[in-house]
Amino acid sequence: MFAKRFLGKEKFDSYDDYLQNALPIVPDNFNFAYDVVDVIADETPDKVALLWTNDSGEKKNITFKMLSKWSNAVANFLTERGLKKGDTVLLFLRRRWEYWVLMMAMHKLGVIPIPSTNQLKTKDIEYRLKASAAVAVIAFDDGVVQGEIKNAIGENQNIQLIDCADVAVACEKYSDVLERVPNENSDTMVVYFTSGTTDMPKMVSHNFAYPVGHINTALFWQRLCDGDVHFTLSESGWAKCSWGKMYGQWLAGATVFVFDFSRLFTAHDLLTAISENHITSFCAPPTAYKMMIHADMGRYDLSSLKKADIAGEALNPEVYERFLEKTGIKMREGFGQTETCVMLFTNEWIEPKPGSMGMPAAGWDVQLLDERGRMITESGTVGEICVSLKNGWPLGLFKGYHKNEKLTASVARDGYYHTGDVAYRDADGYYWFVGRNDDLIKASGYRVSPFEVESVLLEHPAVREVAVTGIPDPARGQAVKATVVLNKYFQPGDVLVRQLQDYAKSRAAHYKCPRVIEFVESLPMTISGKIRRALIRTLDSAKETIVEPIKSTIGLGKDDEEK
Repeated sequence: MFAKRFLGKEKFDSYDDYLQNALPIVPDNFNFAYDVVDVIADETPDKVALLWTNDSGEKKNITFKMLSKWSNAVANFLTERGLKKGDTVLLFLRRRWEYWVLMMAMHKLGVIPIPSTNQLKTKDIEYRLKASAAVAVIAFDDGVVQGEIKNAIGENQNIQLIDCADVAVACEKYSDVLERVPNENSDTMVVYFTSGTTDMPKMVSHNFAYPVGHINTALFWQRLCDGDVHFTLSESGWAKCSWGKMYGQWLAGATVFVFDFSRLFTAHDLLTAISENHITSFCAPPTAYKMMIHADMGRYDLSSLKKADIAGEALNPEVYERFLEKTGIKMREGFGQTETCVMLFTNEWIEPKPGSMGMPAAGWDVQLLDERGRMITESGTVGEICVSLKNGWPLGLFKGYHKNEKLTASVARDGYYHTGDVAYRDADGYYWFVGRNDDLIKASGYRVSPFEVESVLLEHPAVREVAVTGIPDPARGQAVKATVVLNKYFQPGDVLVRQLQDYAKSRAAHYKCPRVIEFVESLPMTISGKIRRALIRTLDSAKETIVEPIKSTIGLGKDDEEK
């Protein structure tokens, strides 16, 4: 396990021991590609770094020796194409194996990669090219993506388009002898665009120490070790790829499994990939687990699977229980952002509480602050998740928003990094996600978490997807509204509205019950698959929505009476 070289030891006896002593020391001028990948290649050249396959049946096992040599060769290829330290380059590579070679090559050169999802369209790409001042785009060619990129580049002669196929050729044709390009730990190593749920996407900049921050992610949340084969579902365009398909996993000694699918994958595809490739550890958002538990999991040999983790959205307890029932595996939730590594998680020393994010990671002084910036100490009280900066920025916290000091200062202020996410802490010290600050609903003096109401409604057989938002209500300030996508065979109507309201009231506090329910064909989503509640609120503000009193068959609660 390479991570021991940063920690000094492999095993920790308790959560307290971990908190106090699992604080990595990063050497000066650290470069993950040179100082981890190349060193592993020298010491264990045949160790498999990447086990790659796609939905056409192609397979490729890339050892660390191959990764080291190929990244040197591709670095020389990129240099020939005029790229140099400090240049920014957009990558559109889906889950192509060339992505991992390119990332290591660019780290070695100090070229700044900006991984991007292939779902972007011309306008999205135009914005990113301009905001990042990119000098090149590297992309695979599926007949669509490069067309969008060419439209976005237009007549700009200062931006070159490099085909992924040329990168694959360069692995074998260019010299693998490379002179080390020096860097400082504080230099920008990678930039990610956020998904932009409420505003234009922001550029999140991480420095060269960032990979070591993912020791928390891989060793202590995902609990990886030598011999593990880890499968994170994320596409390369998202920061979750850095969380689960590269840095921490290789530091932990695991092999990264990549399934490059070109079409909408199914539960069968996912379960078959886990079974046939002997996956031992899996991490995905709740949506993937929902697909799995609704499939006939008994048809697949999942005996290799020992660990399962969840991130990206808060976990519905029903999904946890169903997956545990089918596999015997307790899912462990983790929380973080594009701007961070994992900062809250259910670690190996604590028992999972379904739906809880767990407890703070080592090096992260997580606090809840109220609206006036005061620390919350009482259990059960909702506050913003913030990270104390009094002892410096935690390892893995972003260096700032790229070329935007004002925006950085807006979230790193008064001695704290402000996540904009809201949670509460229970009496045992577990943190529970409530929602984005802007998503909280304030009804009749109560603060309502959209996620809590969504979790209840998702348990009803009629509900396939749901987004809960607040709408103006003269009597209450705001009222709870549910925008619902129905499962097959269920018909919208007043009867179903009452049924859903009764269902919610029987399982949650009455003030959380949706007073308005709207049925829709689909929910507005970001390209990363997150619900755009802000857009729903904007659309609602243009409507004259009447908030009716709730009359139900199970009786009125105190807050249900008209005021």
